[in-house]
Amino acid sequence: MDITKDIQPMTNFRNHSAEVLRHLRETKRAVVLTVNGKAAAVLQDAEEYQRLMDIAALASEDEAARQADDDVAHGRTRPAREVFDELRSKYKIPR
Repeated sequence: MDITKDIQPMTNFRNHSAEVLRHLRETKRAVVLTVNGKAAAVLQDAEEYQRLMDIAALASEDEAARQADDDVAHGRTRPAREVFDELRSKYKIPR
């Protein structure tokens, strides 16, 4: 992040939006928009946003797998039949 170019007041974006969007496309760096000197929003190139969403989805899958492995390693699992029998009993679902 280049704080001289990537942090801008909202009024600058309002007055020069085409220029700011061109900067986004060229640099692929997000722009932090400020109001009264405080961060108010982050503007990001659509392709970069999609890339981050893809990374987050993979990270989420990896974390779910890690937690599942940890549950198995520490005996925090039960046979599916036992769980289904419990649910049938609790909700009075006939076999």
